[in-house]
This record gives sequence, C-alpha cells and structure tokens, in this order.
Amino acid sequence: MNTVALAVTDGMLHFELSLAYEVFGSGGPAGVAAPWYDLAVCGRGAVLAGRFRLEPDHGLDHLPRVQTVIVPGWADTDVEPPADLVDAVRAAHEAGARVASLCTGAFVLAAAGLLDGRRATTHWAHTEALAARYPRVEVDPDVLYVDDGSVLTSAGKAAAMDLCLHLVRLDHGASTANALARRLVVPPHRDGGQAQFVTSPVPAQDGHPLAELLGWAIERLDRPLTVEDLARRARMSSRHLGRQFRSVTGTTPLQWLLVQRIRRAQELLESTDDGIDAIAAATGMGTAATLRRHFRRTVGVPPDTYRRTFRAGRPPDGAPGPFRPV
Repeated sequence: MNTVALAVTDGMLHFELSLAYEVFGSGGPAGVAAPWYDLAVCGRGAVLAGRFRLEPDHGLDHLPRVQTVIVPGWADTDVEPPADLVDAVRAAHEAGARVASLCTGAFVLAAAGLLDGRRATTHWAHTEALAARYPRVEVDPDVLYVDDGSVLTSAGKAAAMDLCLHLVRLDHGASTANALARRLVVPPHRDGGQAQFVTSPVPAQDGHPLAELLGWAIERLDRPLTVEDLARRARMSSRHLGRQFRSVTGTTPLQWLLVQRIRRAQELLESTDDGIDAIAAATGMGTAATLRRHFRRTVGVPPDTYRRTFRAGRPPDGAPGPFRPV
C-alpha cells in the first residue's frame, strides 16, 4: 500500500487540500483489486485553511516515514513558508519520498531546495515570483504539471487534479485512474505539457459545443476518424472545430484523437492478452507497426515492454515511473 501524507500548515488553500484528500483518501474507485492509499494529514497542531479548521493525524515529523508527500497550495506567496514545514518536506525527500506540490505549494518545495536545477511550474499568476525568488529553478509557466521523477509540481486549481490523477495513473495504471476520474466527473487525463491558458479546460456535461462530440469520438476509436468526420458530427466547419478544440482541450482534433487512442491501447495492454495487431485495430491505428511507432514516441517504450513491465509492477527503462504521461 502506498502511504501518502498531506503536509499542511496555516494558510494552505483549502481547494487543493480537499481535492488531494478526495483522490488519495477516498478508498479508490469500485473494483480496484490492489489496496488503495493509506492517507495521513500531517501538521503542527490544528490548521486553518481558509475558513476551515483541520486536525492533523500526525506531526510534520511523520513525513519521512511515507512514500508520497503532497504539499497543497500556499495562500500568501509573499510570506516565507514555515521553517518546520520546509525542513520536514526536505527530510521526506532525502528519505526517499516522492514529493508533489499543488499550485503554489511549489514555493514550499523551492524553499526546501527540491526544485534547484529542476523544471517546475505553479499557478501562472505566480510563475514570475517563483522564478525571481528562486533563480535556480527552471520555471515553466505554460504547462499543467511537471513530472521530474521524485519531484512533481502542478499549476493551479484544475491542474492540481490533473497531477493527482497522474500519480494514480503511475501507481495503479490507466484503467484505475480513468475509473476514478469517472467517479469524480472530471476528464480522465490531460497531458502535463498542455498549456495552462485554456478557456474551458473541463467540458461541461451538458450544453458545451464539444461535450457530445468528445464522448461520441471516444466510443469510435476503432474507426479511422478524420477532422472532417468530427466537424460533420459537430455540425461545424473544420476550421471552427479546430478553434473549439484548442479552446477546450488545448490541442488539435487529430492530436487529441491520437492521445485517446494511445490511452485506449494502454488500457488494453494492461487488462487483456490481445495481440498488438488486435489492439492496433481496436484503437484505430490500423497496423501493429503504426501502433508501435506512435506508442513508443508518446509513452517512451514499445507496447510489448509496457505490458511486461506493467504486469511485473516495475517502471519501464527510461520512464519516470510505471507509466509516462500520455
């Protein structure tokens, strides 16, 4: 069982804190065979997060005993985070913990020196402040999250959910992460490299011009869908469809389709014994050679290696964890 701790102190943003608690402390989606996370809340006494009072389970000295530490958003980035929190997060990382920050929690990781020489991100409104205060950090203002192996950072609000689902995907695989996303009624995965500046990052269930189209396309990934097919279904011109896709998903229709096909291939590799040819057909890739080419370029390893290492429970060579983000 993966032990997870939320490192909390006065001034944390309650949205990111409760979001992480819901993901890692919820018991997981129905049908998950493997044990879910053992979640602890660690802090120095009672904590005020906005108008909410939180009673931690353990002190900050518990952080080095867990496998994953989550640092939620830090409300006032003009104020240095408490030294005991910074020291505890640093000690956890030195003890081998994976450390992830949500939103402005990156300021805590930076103060601990964990981001020195690393690429990292935070909420776009605070990227300049982070870069100015910690010049040894390579701040990327244009992504949703950054996975640098043992240290991960996310942008704000919805991007914090993207990073949490990414961690679940690393630990439990694509099928489990997607099942959890369905339960939470959020998109199953957005690539960490997607731009932060997305007008409508989460398509509404009703009324959004692409809401019906995205579901329709996902149900037909075994077919050779084109932009014209999508535009016809959406009753839009191809150019207008492209603009809508960019505003909603941050990418093009064809790139979005490719990511959905790769994600479906990952699920089939994890959950079935189907051959590569059959998976290529089921995901609309056409041939095994096409699937292997796109899969390796996107995931970082060939499909066969992905399947073997998933079932062996160890990360593929060259990947930061059991699964690279797709």
